[in-house]
Amino acid sequence: MNLLAPFQYGFMQEALLVGALVGAVCAVLSCYLVLKGWSLMGDAISHAVLPGVVGAYMLGLPLTVGAFASGLFCAAATGWIKSNTRIKEDTVMGIVFTGLFAFGLVLFTKVETEAHLNHILFGNILGIERADMIQTIIASVLTLVIILIMRKDLLLFCFDVAHARAIGLNTPLLYYLLLALLAATIVASLQAVGIILVVAMLVTPGCTARLLTDRFDHMLLIAAGSSVLASCLGVYVSFFINGATGSCIVLAQAALFVLAFIFGPKHGLLAARKRLA
Repeated sequence: MNLLAPFQYGFMQEALLVGALVGAVCAVLSCYLVLKGWSLMGDAISHAVLPGVVGAYMLGLPLTVGAFASGLFCAAATGWIKSNTRIKEDTVMGIVFTGLFAFGLVLFTKVETEAHLNHILFGNILGIERADMIQTIIASVLTLVIILIMRKDLLLFCFDVAHARAIGLNTPLLYYLLLALLAATIVASLQAVGIILVVAMLVTPGCTARLLTDRFDHMLLIAAGSSVLASCLGVYVSFFINGATGSCIVLAQAALFVLAFIFGPKHGLLAARKRLA
């Protein structure tokens, strides 16, 4: 078996590039979502983009435009309903995203097309077209740049909203900015792992890093490194086992989380047992 065989194909090289870039941007945002407790928000928006994707196809618009608009609508609707009712945020998210996802499935079953819209559900990183790859790269880079520029304000907003408001930060703007970045990241990740698995890309890296460090700057680096490693490893392994690439990426991330959970030097399972002993 030639272990270097995957690197001899152009589509594998492109998949490794896209996977690494998407993994990095998802990991950075994942740290903020884990700190804010917004893991379910990522799940909500990722499922809510489906009606936007199908609607954009029916109208002849780019699928990414529909996905971003639908995801942003889900985020804005969740925030508005939470602000105007006594219902808790997690409950509102459950109502909004299940309703939008169901609506998207109804549209999906009514569209007769030779286009593989199911790639939006499960990802198609090995067969990504050049135009889609360019869109993914642009969306990922822009999102990553904005997050890094606003990282201190976003960190304070996620850690202590009251303090952020007290020192004069525009917390409503930061709230919707974080939601918009989340929607943009999900759109960038659709071609890699699809709607169903993108939530793992947005949660697992941050959780893995949280088990390994208490400092946020280190958390960002560890999350990005583990996510890029898992993305490349998943793409690489899928070539040899002929498995679904998106699923292999997510399984690789899950494996890294299990290792951190067991062997983490401070917050790992073995370390906790040693302290008890």
